[in-house]
Amino acid sequence: MKNNVFGKKLRELRLEKGISQQKLGEELGFCNQTVSFWENGSREPDLDTLLQISHYFEVSLEELLEDKN
Repeated sequence: MKNNVFGKKLRELRLEKGISQQKLGEELGFCNQTVSFWENGSREPDLDTLLQISHYFEVSLEELLEDKN
């Protein structure tokens, strides 16, 4: 995803919630390394996973993917 907007937003939401990559991974059914890959932009989640993440953090897909800068 361009400029890793998703990864930055995911990290921001995770830190706001006060949870580790490991805890988020456990909550979503992924390993902490996968969460790290998403945050640093080396991998991208599929649409189903994006929906799962948006529901978990109670934000819209638009909020997850939109560059507000």
